Amino acid sequence: MDVPKVIIFDTTLRDGEQTPGVCLEASEKLEIAQALAKLNVDVIEAGFPVASPGDFASVSQIAAQVKGPVIAGLARAEQKDIDAAVQALTKAQRRRIHTFIATSDIHMQHKLKMSRLQVLERAIDAVRYAKKFTEDVEFSAEDASRSDWDFLCQIYEGVITAGATVINVPDTVGYTTPDEFGALIRYIREHVANIDKAIISAHCHNDLGMAVANSLAAFRNGAMQIECTINGLGERAGNVALEELVMALHTRSDYYQARTEIDTRQLYRTSRLVSALSGIMVQPNKAVVGDNAFAHESGIHQHGVLNNASTYEIMRPENIGISRNSIVLGKHSGRHAFEQRLNILGYELDEQNLTALFIRFKELADRKKIIFDRDIEALITDRPAVKPEWYRLAYYQVVSGDKTLATACVKLETNVGSIEQASCGSGPVDAAFKAIEQAVGFAVDLKDYQLKAVTAGEDALGEATVWIEQDNRLFIGRGLSTDIIEASAKAYLNAINKMLAACGCPAEKQIAGRAQ
Repeated sequence: MDVPKVIIFDTTLRDGEQTPGVCLEASEKLEIAQALAKLNVDVIEAGFPVASPGDFASVSQIAAQVKGPVIAGLARAEQKDIDAAVQALTKAQRRRIHTFIATSDIHMQHKLKMSRLQVLERAIDAVRYAKKFTEDVEFSAEDASRSDWDFLCQIYEGVITAGATVINVPDTVGYTTPDEFGALIRYIREHVANIDKAIISAHCHNDLGMAVANSLAAFRNGAMQIECTINGLGERAGNVALEELVMALHTRSDYYQARTEIDTRQLYRTSRLVSALSGIMVQPNKAVVGDNAFAHESGIHQHGVLNNASTYEIMRPENIGISRNSIVLGKHSGRHAFEQRLNILGYELDEQNLTALFIRFKELADRKKIIFDRDIEALITDRPAVKPEWYRLAYYQVVSGDKTLATACVKLETNVGSIEQASCGSGPVDAAFKAIEQAVGFAVDLKDYQLKAVTAGEDALGEATVWIEQDNRLFIGRGLSTDIIEASAKAYLNAINKMLAACGCPAEKQIAGRAQ
């Protein structure tokens, strides 16, 4: 029996990027979009083109280079927004204009300062205008879950008549419950006369921890598109976690009688990529993709799993792209074994990138006895964010102790020579950061710093992430090493290089003036 398909609309690059502390570069957005295409999502909401020149450029780049999914651009119910989205999506193989306006009384009164009639007319005009440029138009009623249901139906009926092919029902502030939201979807389906001409979509936030449950309730009552993000990224408590929604439908297909086109074997890889590029760690006990999702601590559980995995595992780790055998390689492993392991993990690299990664793997193997899958994944996502790199770490030296003032000396390589500086700090990392500031010749506004181990063991890789700010823009840097000071220094320089690429690089003669 053929079961209905749930359309997966991914908004990691739009709503997900609104997560506090996340600031993705255009190249990083493109890489995530390519991973989403490989994951086989149906729609990629690439951004909000009118929001900034950078957003416009990244949406344009994704539209031109990512094939397969529909590429959507967000636009307020205003002609200038729609024009920007149209221009940004010009080269898309398939495109969608996604326009929205708030419909709850609280939003109309306090934010829009508009009457219901004005909002209705604005929504219809926006959809009618967007329809001139594409057949695929989605309309969202912002804060739908707190809107008057009859007014909501009036809005939806009007925009469908104007040409909307998808009507989205957002729980914008994560206020509703599964029973309530399911009832709302059912009410819309029963009271919008022309609803058969549009797909009903659900967009739920997770403020009360019910985003996935609300979305599944929406599907059970007639919504055939669900809007979500990788790892549940998004404003405040985030959005529907794509991996949780998809695996709920997959694992309980007996109950939901539905399918998606998602290649679930790409879920773990995509989750780790988004985590690395966004700087937002996946909590260990996160459903589906957390480190503990398939870990069994209790002796009773371990005994059961060893006898039959289904005793305590309702999903197979292989189904989301995790191998049960994670200890794989060492210093004597050859290129063929390395390439084979990459293929098992779901990575496809061209010859140039494969060669460069294998060299880094060998360098790591000289410092680390056993290479885990997580180590390989970390190497793949750890690379220069911008080319060329203005500053590269040549070496560092730190003297520190509980009774000693921490002192660091760093040597940076540039295209016109090297720079060596020393500084003191409140600890070894602080001293290294201050020495780097002395070397680059300007103060750096450090906003946040995180350090974690990639795998277990005394020789584990350390992954450092830093956030720096310039002109109200955040830049995320990431560094990887078995030495945490080195990882931290690399992350700091990674963020500085991103900042310089975005805000203006120093002239080579300025660097040469400080270089040896």
